[in-house]
Amino acid sequence: MGSIWGLPTFKKMAILWNDLRLYVRNAMDLIDELRAFVATAQTGSFTAAADQMGVSNRLTSKYVAALEARLGVRLLQRTTRRVGLTPAGADLLARAPGLLDDLDELITEVAEGSRGFTGLIRLSAPVTFGEIWVAPMLARFGAAHPGLAFDLRLTDRFVDLASEGIDLAFRIGRSEMQSLKQRKLGALRSLVVASPDYLAQHGPPAHPADLAQHACILDTNRRAPRRWVFVRDGAETVVEISGRYQVNSARAAAELAAAGHGLAYVPRLALHEALAQGRLVPVLNEYTSESGVLSAVWLEGRALPRKLRALIDFAQEDLRGTGIL
Repeated sequence: MGSIWGLPTFKKMAILWNDLRLYVRNAMDLIDELRAFVATAQTGSFTAAADQMGVSNRLTSKYVAALEARLGVRLLQRTTRRVGLTPAGADLLARAPGLLDDLDELITEVAEGSRGFTGLIRLSAPVTFGEIWVAPMLARFGAAHPGLAFDLRLTDRFVDLASEGIDLAFRIGRSEMQSLKQRKLGALRSLVVASPDYLAQHGPPAHPADLAQHACILDTNRRAPRRWVFVRDGAETVVEISGRYQVNSARAAAELAAAGHGLAYVPRLALHEALAQGRLVPVLNEYTSESGVLSAVWLEGRALPRKLRALIDFAQEDLRGTGIL
């Protein structure tokens, strides 16, 4: 009796297994065909596409022809010198790279789930902020994920993430670009500081308006370096300031202030050591100073890889223990 029921079941399993094998093979063929099409369309030649994929020219052409046969439409216009796109090819090229990227990310994430994060993460950050916090934070994150490598590029300009291949950027201030997604990590508070010797000689300002009588050091990285904004009891006071020294570095502004050259309006993150050592003293403490929004930003339109989500989560938690916000 068992043999009567067992034989059909075995046959059914064999048929299902064979169908599954054919399905997987067909799916893999389709992926290879899409990769060949995208490479050919982007490079403009089967030869360049073959070099990019590491296969033969003949195989690249075969993949594209198979894709056209599968879809029942011509995707490329072949000429003796160059390969061009048909309207159908242009439509496919608009979406295929994203689909292949998503597939690669899915495979990577599944693999990382068992063996941990791997690969290179390219990041951008402002110079002073990057030197003081981002680089040490990456070292702490990297210690827990030895399979990761990092390429940190420090610049005070807002880089184009797409053209420069940046996976994640830390930015101070609001971004107006619609092509970016962002997560707010906190706000960087600024302080007005001076050296004890300067304050002993000139006295501390009692009101923001008193800054007009003091030597002030301008940090030109600020959005409006000559306008210092203060808030008290809901009322905002804006002061136009001037001074002999202007620099494009919060660290340099703080050092000039510590050397007694005047008052500086500097993010707290650049003041930690100087305040702890007593080389600088905050003034106008009754006023809430201007804050810069700190965000992690990435390109819109793609799922955020799990390793980047983990890095952002780590960065947010790490910031809470630094005292720089």
